[in-house]
Amino acid sequence: MKFDNRYFTKFTFTPDQIEKNLKNAIKDLNIAKKVNILEVKFNYAYTALIKAGITLLSYYQVKVKSVPGHHVRIIEKLAQILKDENIESLGNSMRSKRNLNFYAGGIEVTEKECREYVDFVREVLAKLKKLLSLKSLKN
Repeated sequence: MKFDNRYFTKFTFTPDQIEKNLKNAIKDLNIAKKVNILEVKFNYAYTALIKAGITLLSYYQVKVKSVPGHHVRIIEKLAQILKDENIESLGNSMRSKRNLNFYAGGIEVTEKECREYVDFVREVLAKLKKLLSLKSLKN
């Protein structure tokens, strides 16, 4: 798999670091599940998605550079590695909404949207965990 060096760099992650990255993504998803403020629920679901991507990349010994566009590339690689186009489309929809919140005066998210986003990120993390356990069995 090719990683663009404008956004990624090779880095040696230990199994402990990879596990911490995964736990961090799960922690954010659990916050999103519990909180009742919709904007907070959305933000934690989005950060859980990005952290899931960081976890997957760390498994492949790749570190993300903090440069403009890096979230797009994280989502892109997450979709590519997990072989799920929906990750790219829904992930970028979440990213766009998050950018509107940051740069265009805020957003409104509905309860239905938040439920869909949380369910989506839960599914992504389940696929990620399955892939990590299958890959680690082969190593």
